[in-house]
Amino acid sequence: MNRPSEKTTAKLTASDVAVVVPVGGAGHGWRRCAHALATMDPNPGQLIVAVDGPSDALEAVARDTGGTVIVLDPRGGPARARNRAVEAVHTEIVAFVDADVVVPPDFAARIAELFADHATAAVIGSYDDHPGDPGFLSQYRNLLHHHVHQQAQEAASTFWSGCGALRRTAFDEVGGFDEDFGDPSVEDIEFGGRLLRAGHPIRLAKELQVKHLKRWRLGDMLATDLFRRAIPWTKIMLAHGGLINDLNVKTRDRVSVAAAFLAPVFLVASLVQPPLAAVAAAALLTILLLNRSFFSLLARRRSFGFAIAAIPAYWVYLVICGLGYVIGFTSHLLQHRRDNRGNPN
Repeated sequence: MNRPSEKTTAKLTASDVAVVVPVGGAGHGWRRCAHALATMDPNPGQLIVAVDGPSDALEAVARDTGGTVIVLDPRGGPARARNRAVEAVHTEIVAFVDADVVVPPDFAARIAELFADHATAAVIGSYDDHPGDPGFLSQYRNLLHHHVHQQAQEAASTFWSGCGALRRTAFDEVGGFDEDFGDPSVEDIEFGGRLLRAGHPIRLAKELQVKHLKRWRLGDMLATDLFRRAIPWTKIMLAHGGLINDLNVKTRDRVSVAAAFLAPVFLVASLVQPPLAAVAAAALLTILLLNRSFFSLLARRRSFGFAIAAIPAYWVYLVICGLGYVIGFTSHLLQHRRDNRGNPN
């Protein structure tokens, strides 16, 4: 395995950056993503595409990028694909992007600039506020992700592989992504936790933005939020000291989740005790007030009607987050008890 050379004084340029992208499954948006990768200017030092599972169609588009193409057989998930791709990297900086994003033309140069301070170990970016898919759920969900990152702390609490970069030495030190994640999930969050615990700070560069092309459908969104994000993320946080106060688990978000559960409870109770309807209305108003910056963003970028229509979708999102926490907490507690029984001393 080639190891990057240590640079202590030379200014980093695009040639010091390797861009890594895993692609698999249906590959929605992959052609647009690949075109953006192929037209980066200046070019990165390396462009490596890991095709996760044999696919003539995905591989053909990958080869059109002009980068190095690695085909993995059988499919093992994006964590494994990223790790195999990094094995071919010989630059100092590794930048990860997902196969459903469009990077700006100067992406590699901007990554290099972000590492001009040699104390910088890792950087993540953000989705932009003009999602690529026109569907209601896609616009709502991708703008929600944009808003979460734009409101987060610059000293990031996790890594993000949709648009993130780090020094190759830091990647090697923590052992790469956990390949036990066979599907897209929170493997980048788990990876970011190991980076931070190893003493490698992660910076959120809000100005580094990519366009998300993901097409969200209701069933996929609910399953993803609950089983691939809320539950495993809760278990990771509890295993390493408890909940963070950043991203979408700030105190504001926790109060919003509580209000999302209280609103329907008191609404139903008002059928017996009508005055309780005011409590249900207060819970809903609390959600709107605490998250007014998000709904204002929806109104600015789409329309006032769009923002109103997004209220039920956001309520469902909060309920899923709450359920995910309860299930994740219960699972963590049961595992802790099993471990204690197995190790009585």
